[in-house]
Amino acid sequence: MPERRYLIASAVVVLLLALLPLGGSRYAIDVATEVLIYVLFALSLNVLLGFTGNVSFGHAAYFAIGGYACAILLTTYGWPLLFALPAAVVLAGTVAAVVGYFCVRLTQIYFAMLTLAFAMLVWGVAFKWKEVTGGDDGFTGIKLPAMLGHYTSYFWFTLAVVAAAIAALWVICHSAFGLTLIAVRENSVRTGFIGVDTRRMRWAAFTVAGTFAGLAGALFGMYHRGMYIENAYWTESAQVLIMVLLGGIHSFVGPIIGAAVLYLLQIFTNQYTTYWPTVLGLILLVIVLVLPDGLIGLMARLRAYRQAWRRP
Repeated sequence: MPERRYLIASAVVVLLLALLPLGGSRYAIDVATEVLIYVLFALSLNVLLGFTGNVSFGHAAYFAIGGYACAILLTTYGWPLLFALPAAVVLAGTVAAVVGYFCVRLTQIYFAMLTLAFAMLVWGVAFKWKEVTGGDDGFTGIKLPAMLGHYTSYFWFTLAVVAAAIAALWVICHSAFGLTLIAVRENSVRTGFIGVDTRRMRWAAFTVAGTFAGLAGALFGMYHRGMYIENAYWTESAQVLIMVLLGGIHSFVGPIIGAAVLYLLQIFTNQYTTYWPTVLGLILLVIVLVLPDGLIGLMARLRAYRQAWRRP
């Protein structure tokens, strides 16, 4: 069965990642931690983009809210991680629900621009509220429990949280709720005719996406021991959007591949040149002109060509 095959493959990948610290390379562990965080961030956006068909230019807002909230609760108020992390995720989800209530009243480009407007509002608050967020200096010196102070222990913590979050997203996206979102994406008018409240479904998807983005942001802030206003800027939303497009928006696995490939490509490019934005623009052009279905679509086409070649 395909589901069993995917489950076994996922368990193998998680096991191999868990054994990564045995290699003794801190650089590999740091890169893997960052990739895991962006994988979760990309998957959260795919709930909106891939399953609902709504393009958001402001998804980084909930990433930043989760990161700032967790950082402030841990450091300024001295909350234990057991309470600070869930509270930050709930706050990000709540803000997403409030923003989504207004955004889902619009569609297409108007929806996308309204998400951008709310995201820039969050960025403005983080920039101006310097006594709380640190403003353009950032919120640094985030306090972590001693058990997560070592980079290896934090990697295992991130792996466990991200694996649990991906499993939860898998269940959500492959449930009746997820299938209804696909129906709304394919034909919202017909879906509405059969009795589905399409606006409420899009609102629920917006809230789910913002909640998991907040979790990714909280992990990001704790990993870097700081949050910065750049994490709420529109360029962060654009980067994660390209990750989803690169992997393939109509696939659950696509954003995972896209996030890993784009982040690793960014590291490789920055080692040899300072023109990463140019490379990113070229990648976007290739996606639009050559790979509209992303890397997942490319692999499907190559598989079809191979099967056709083997056919007598």
